[in-house]
Amino acid sequence: MVVTATSIEKPASAEQLAKTLHDAATQKLAVIPVGGGRARGMGDPASRADVELHTTRLDRVIEHSQADMVVSVEAGITLEALQAELAKAGQFLPLDPFNSPGHTIGGLLASGWTGPLRMRFGSPRDFLIGIRVALPDGRLATGGGRVVKNVSGYDMMKLHYGALGALGVIVAASFKVFPRPMHDVTVTSDGGWEDTSRALATPVAPSALELFSDGRVLARYTGSPDAIKRVVGELGWKTADGAVWEEHSRHAHPTWARIGAPREKLRVLLDGLSDWWASPGAGVAHWAAPADASAVRAVRQKAEASGGSLVMLDAPDDFMRDVGAWGTPPETIAIMRNLKRAFDPDAVLNPGRFVV
Repeated sequence: MVVTATSIEKPASAEQLAKTLHDAATQKLAVIPVGGGRARGMGDPASRADVELHTTRLDRVIEHSQADMVVSVEAGITLEALQAELAKAGQFLPLDPFNSPGHTIGGLLASGWTGPLRMRFGSPRDFLIGIRVALPDGRLATGGGRVVKNVSGYDMMKLHYGALGALGVIVAASFKVFPRPMHDVTVTSDGGWEDTSRALATPVAPSALELFSDGRVLARYTGSPDAIKRVVGELGWKTADGAVWEEHSRHAHPTWARIGAPREKLRVLLDGLSDWWASPGAGVAHWAAPADASAVRAVRQKAEASGGSLVMLDAPDDFMRDVGAWGTPPETIAIMRNLKRAFDPDAVLNPGRFVV
């Protein structure tokens, strides 16, 4: 989904961005926040678009405390630029989203996208410790971190993570970072689901474990050299070049979806489908979906019946309108609508794209 707005704004500071957003909201102009554009196809087609509000000039590392293992950055910095800065201190942020490179930190938080490393480290929400958000009323609200200014008692980090910019525009964030592993080994097999079960049962759990629809398995082990050597020896798989993960992170498709399900039900959901890749340990799969709306609806129905979901990550506009990006609204939809009214009463932020 690509929206063409009549005005493109690229403010150079959080304060400028907040003012631009407020000015647009005062005129009831529809605002489309844009980061790196890597998740731009996510969501239903916007009902209107007047102003594109880009964060890419907000690209500074605000503070990096190596000893405390904390970093604060502006939202427009790319993941690659942040990783390069952290690498100087032997540290990293465990994010490896698909459709890379080019994701901004703010875009990753707004979209909730993750990659294979989610299996060990969780989602960005698990190591996000602070956030700063521009609101339509012109305020800059901060939550978490060393300074807590939550708005009217709301947990700002939980509210804005994965909200696709529907409640505010993320302008900065702080994270706990991690030391780069002493040892990082990737092994591969062609053993399909059975071999993923073997990998998940090893004494040292893999940091990432990916299964492909052709039966290929990739496992990434990080940590103590001795422990990894023992585990890799027990598996007996072939060693692969670690660069395979960067190649894997480039995966995307013109029409693709993320399927989430309880771990024990993911295999049944994917049975009979082609062109998918999955993280069995996390209960997540990505599917290069066919241009067949009824087939996608059928898979979504099965996913929801199993307690999971199917979210479209990109598709042509007509297809997205037919299938819908999000599926059945969650039980919390009434609460979400109340939050939308509280933060964006005139519905100027990404109108029509999110579930509210």
